[in-house]
Amino acid sequence: MAKCPYCEKPVILKGFDSEKKDEVRREVYGFIKKEVMYSCPHCERVLGFGSFFGGLITGRPR
Repeated sequence: MAKCPYCEKPVILKGFDSEKKDEVRREVYGFIKKEVMYSCPHCERVLGFGSFFGGLITGRPR
């Protein structure tokens, strides 16, 4: 399992019911070009950024 580099607590990208507390937070902005910021659910520090074309064309992310 992955760990946050700041607080050393476990994090996962997508979790089920019992794992929701460890799921990485994701903030998505944009309509056609998507900008995504990932943050730790425990210490709330930024883990990374991403950008891609999506939205109406691909239907992701939701």
